[in-house]
Amino acid sequence: MNQPAPESPSSRSRRGGVAMRLAGLVRKEFLQVIRDPSSIAIAFIMPVALLLLFGYGVSLDSDHVPVAIVIEDPGADAADFAAALDGSRYFVPIRLARMATAVEALLDGRVDAIVHLRADFAARLRRPDGAPIQVLINGVNANSANIVQGYVEGAWSNWLAQRALRQGVELQVPVSVEARVWFNSELRSRNYLVPGLVVVIMTLIGALLTSMVMAREWERGTMEALLVTPVGVSEILLGKLIPYFLLGTGGMLLSVAMAVGLFEVPLRGSFWLLFLTASLFLFVALGMGLLISAVARNQFVAGQVALIVTFLPAFLLSGFIFDIGSMPAVVQVITHLVAGRYFVAIVNTLFLAGNLASVIVPNAAALALMAVIFLGLTWRKTRKRLE
Repeated sequence: MNQPAPESPSSRSRRGGVAMRLAGLVRKEFLQVIRDPSSIAIAFIMPVALLLLFGYGVSLDSDHVPVAIVIEDPGADAADFAAALDGSRYFVPIRLARMATAVEALLDGRVDAIVHLRADFAARLRRPDGAPIQVLINGVNANSANIVQGYVEGAWSNWLAQRALRQGVELQVPVSVEARVWFNSELRSRNYLVPGLVVVIMTLIGALLTSMVMAREWERGTMEALLVTPVGVSEILLGKLIPYFLLGTGGMLLSVAMAVGLFEVPLRGSFWLLFLTASLFLFVALGMGLLISAVARNQFVAGQVALIVTFLPAFLLSGFIFDIGSMPAVVQVITHLVAGRYFVAIVNTLFLAGNLASVIVPNAAALALMAVIFLGLTWRKTRKRLE
């Protein structure tokens, strides 16, 4: 029986030397991060600030919309409909006596819509064709205008149904719609924005911070000093990857803890699956940051390139705020080159829907492929030469 050849002392010594050099590089990077206030701010303070800003200050919901109500003949039916608007959390009704005053308020921006009930409202309500109501909406913000229009139509339909129920008759409508909202039943934009913000935070830590820190080393000459040492290219890259991977993981854990604990966003999927996919995205961001620093050896240039190539696409083209399906076809094609697109789909699915393999697996595969490409390009671009 053949026995494996014993390992030579020189092989053990080389392996031990690699481990010691790698440990020294990692320790050097951690010391550099700790002593750099800007790195601490980007890694820990900025995630908290962004989460608080988007969690409390940014909302895509249209609640408590100021609406002017003009009733020409304040009868029982008109007063009943106005009371229905009073009881809705979506409206802040403002009673005005004249239509001209309401139009002036709409032009001044004091109200977002006008509900006008004409003098013959009660009489026409009892006719077969029904009583129309006039609704004027400020359409400067088209998205808010559509939401307000839907709210008014819903309030009108609910009032007609309640009125028919009180009278003991059946409301005759051609189609009865029973709406059911899946995944985000509360219709809170916070549940959608806060998980997506994890993508922006990890992009900042992984790409922007890494590219600027390495460019700073080129400017200060410490990278040249490192290149003349016995360490290899792989050791240098690992020494950069490990600390910032841990920083990005800390930012992800902080974001998830604030999302679930502070903003009460449900996490319906597996935390470990979220951790795994976040690690894939972090490798993509780190690879992009290291590649940028290898090409642009100036802090200002590296910061500008990282901002344009990584942060802005993650913010604008990932589906974090703007729906990709509503973008032009050309822009939708471009979004496939943005790593944040795939991770936004993953985090929103894990937080709001659960472990849906049909969504998570293909997006995770795309992230793994991008990580291999960017890290491979970084390894090829980084050589132990100064030119």
